[in-house]
This record gives sequence, C-alpha cells and structure tokens, in this order.
Amino acid sequence: MGGPNLEVFKFGMYIMFPIGWMYYFGTNLENRFTVPDFWPKNQETHKIPFEKDDIHAELERLKRRRLENRARRLATEGKEEGDVLQLHQVQSEKMGMTTPSETSNSKQNSKGGWMSRLFW
Repeated sequence: MGGPNLEVFKFGMYIMFPIGWMYYFGTNLENRFTVPDFWPKNQETHKIPFEKDDIHAELERLKRRRLENRARRLATEGKEEGDVLQLHQVQSEKMGMTTPSETSNSKQNSKGGWMSRLFW
C-alpha cells in the first residue's frame, strides 16, 4: 500500500504535531493571549470588612438595599395586584359576596357559602 516513506511521515506527524502545538501555544503567552485591563485593580475591588463596626455598617447597608428592592418589587406587584383586587371587589359587590380581606378579617361565613371563596 503506502510503503515505508508513508509510515515514516505518519510517525513524524504523530510526534511533531503535539510538540508544535505545545510550542505555539506554550511560548509568549503574555503577549499573545492577554486582554488588557481584564482583572480589576486593587482600588476597584470590594473591600472585605474586618472590624466589627465595619461589618455592622456593611450589614446595615445590605439590609437597607434589600428592603429598598423589596419595597420597589411590592410597589410594582401591588399595582398589578391592586387592579386585580379591585376587579374582584367589584365583582363580589355585584354578586353580594364578601371580599377575601373581609373574610380573613372576620371569621364569619360569607352569604354565598363555600362557593363564594372561588369567586372572591
């Protein structure tokens, strides 16, 4: 089929290809594959607090941020739910049933029986 020259060529490729690959990608890595300003400078990174006062201040800041996000989320959800709740209240007033807030506030059964819970 091929002969000894083909076998010598294949053997040389099997040996030289990985060596050439490692030589190409293994030398001069800093200049060839670096992205400028990839890692942040020390001034740009987060500072981990070690003192007790700093830890408490950071916890308060995180709590305040979480509560602000929660209030913002509830405000946006409240607008959507408020529209739906008003629609349910109007429907329940038309049918003569109680609203869920009235049902939860008072322990009395509504006029519609167990079916009124389905329609609010």
